[in-house]
Amino acid sequence: MTTETTEPKVHRGLIGVHFDRSSTCFIDGQAGELRYRGYSIHDLAAHSSFEEAAYLLLRGELPTRHELAAFDAELKVARSLPAPIVDIIGMVKDGHPMDVLRTAVSALAVFDPEVADTSPEATARKGVRLVSQMPMIVAAHHRIREGREPVPPDGALGHAANFLYMLKGEVPSAGVATLMDTDMVLHAEHGSNASTFTARVVTGTEANLHAAVTAAVAALSGPAHGGAAENVMKMVKEVGSAERAAEYVNAKRAAREPVMGFGHRVYRTEDPRARHLREGVRKLSAEMGQPHWYEILEAVVTAMAPYARHGIHVNVDFYAGVMYHLCGIPEDLFVPIFAVGRVPGWTAQALEQLENNILIRPLLLYEGPGPRSYVPIDQRGADA
Repeated sequence: MTTETTEPKVHRGLIGVHFDRSSTCFIDGQAGELRYRGYSIHDLAAHSSFEEAAYLLLRGELPTRHELAAFDAELKVARSLPAPIVDIIGMVKDGHPMDVLRTAVSALAVFDPEVADTSPEATARKGVRLVSQMPMIVAAHHRIREGREPVPPDGALGHAANFLYMLKGEVPSAGVATLMDTDMVLHAEHGSNASTFTARVVTGTEANLHAAVTAAVAALSGPAHGGAAENVMKMVKEVGSAERAAEYVNAKRAAREPVMGFGHRVYRTEDPRARHLREGVRKLSAEMGQPHWYEILEAVVTAMAPYARHGIHVNVDFYAGVMYHLCGIPEDLFVPIFAVGRVPGWTAQALEQLENNILIRPLLLYEGPGPRSYVPIDQRGADA
């Protein structure tokens, strides 16, 4: 009788592997569908606000008017940074904004009264505080590195508008504030991406939420995950005009180089979030007298159309980069803004991990040398 042994199959990058169940986010990459707790991203982007989407992710249901007002009040109360955090930001002001954000979020743990409480209730409260504090960190750092004082929050402004106000020192127009709000809704959650998986791995060790979010920020800082919007803006500047788009795309494809803002690890059709920024960028670029940015984007989309049959479609970052640029935001803040929008999703996923927590410990298939005998150092090599 012979016994057959089958070598374990390796799923590099954990592609196609379900490591747990979730009720937070549904993604159908083939159909181009995205839902937060059952609600279509199209409905949320068109009718909701960031505050409402954050409530949905953190509490599980859409809020009533009273519940939303109370949640908004919670967020506004949490708009504060301990003075030592501002000092730390000043000490590392010359660093990349993502490195500063990661450092400040980690340091915030020291000042959170519930840092050691990893219960779901305390974790949810800490998540609300981080939703409000992270945009303050990004804005304060940007002001400090420019030699200016941080702008105090304005309690009359919503989350997205207040972020822009703290960043630039002036109240944004209604159109700009609405577009930023939509952008944050679109980025609030996206399943088990690299940063969210990182947050769940850290939560699985029973570490606190600040540790999980710090690790998530670190994962997002990698260009393969969070850097697409910044790279799209660089590409648009390189293209220069709509007339050069086809030439640019052909050169990139001939060199087997990617065209920024196209393709996604999950979607094999257009990223469902992209359409909501497309129209916003079109309107904003026209209002600001800079229609050429939008024209370049659309010309690149047209030039890339032949590759759609290979599953290479436009993603949300394609329009986000130009949107941030039109809002007067420096390119190195594009990824931090992504992080600011994603805090509700990271927190919701950490809470879900806590519901039936388990240490996430996958295996590596060893393929190194077989058993070897140890050789004392004086018997190795030329000195033996």
